[in-house]
Amino acid sequence: MQPRPNNGFQPVFCTIVPPHVLDKLSQADDPRLADPARRTLEADGARRHHRRVTALARTTGAARTSAPVPTKPHRTLHDCRHGTDLPGVKVRDEGDEPTRDASVNRAYAGLGATFDLLLTEYGRSSIDGKGLPLIGSVHYDEKYNNAFFDGEQMVFGDGDGEIFLDFTVAIDVIAHELAHGLTQYTANLAYEGQSGALNESVSDVFGSLVKQHSLGQSADQGDWLIGAGLLAPRVSGVALRSMKAPGTAYDDDVLGKDPQPASMDDYVETDEDNGGVHINSGIPNRAFYLLATALGGNAWERAGRIWFDVLTGGELAQDASFTDFAKLTVSAAQHRFGEGDEAEAVLKAWSEVGVPTR
Repeated sequence: MQPRPNNGFQPVFCTIVPPHVLDKLSQADDPRLADPARRTLEADGARRHHRRVTALARTTGAARTSAPVPTKPHRTLHDCRHGTDLPGVKVRDEGDEPTRDASVNRAYAGLGATFDLLLTEYGRSSIDGKGLPLIGSVHYDEKYNNAFFDGEQMVFGDGDGEIFLDFTVAIDVIAHELAHGLTQYTANLAYEGQSGALNESVSDVFGSLVKQHSLGQSADQGDWLIGAGLLAPRVSGVALRSMKAPGTAYDDDVLGKDPQPASMDDYVETDEDNGGVHINSGIPNRAFYLLATALGGNAWERAGRIWFDVLTGGELAQDASFTDFAKLTVSAAQHRFGEGDEAEAVLKAWSEVGVPTR
């Protein structure tokens, strides 16, 4: 089934911190914790509505000029100065020297690292394949506990300093959000149920790949954490999610316990968070981790290539289930690598998390 970028475009507003985490935090007795979470939920709700309204006037397949595809990124960073008007004041353009603002410099580097992985490893120029400029805005709102991709640009909050730190500190968070743009321009996975969980998982996969690629880490050396360094010292946890061991990223008196399942045995049926897109993504996340570590070497070379081939291959339906996606990864492995270790490792990874492939 071919992607339907024009007729079936799904307007998506994607945030790195799931609504269920912010909702739990908003119920804290301490107003220093609850108030920023409530404001973040309100701001996200308004942005989500705005995204639905404005996105319907555009399509992801809009015509572009026939100019040569760029082989270098075009990054522009803005400072919202704790306001909510986007994109804010431009503070750094492509090729400019680093500024005195660490948030600007980290965002600039993260956007570049994502562009670099896509181009050097997969031959894709930016998230749309045509050199789309990468825009980022830092210091969004007051104590804003999130980062998001709104279909056009990246936006980073500073965090409240109590639970979350500056959202530019984790390069995989930057790459995760940009990867939602990659999905938008390719398979355009519907943001609900299992297809929505796949949408989130694909972003976690490419977030981890960008981090490992930028650090020169093999699959065995990677921490497989999403958002390591993002939680403040008072929080009992190491990250927002763990691809290696879903459900173990945090266990905190305020945030609660990481609810992600590691297999279909514990799949969560819920009406919240678009059918648990941030929760059940732990299942395909672990499948990818199992595949990458079984194959060894650099995760972006074989495991990542298989996932990229499925995402861009034109056969992934917008409403794909875990099983649909898994079957396509088997086919992609066989097509690219033959009936060898790669295909067998894909079958075993999905089997371990309880997703059928036959």
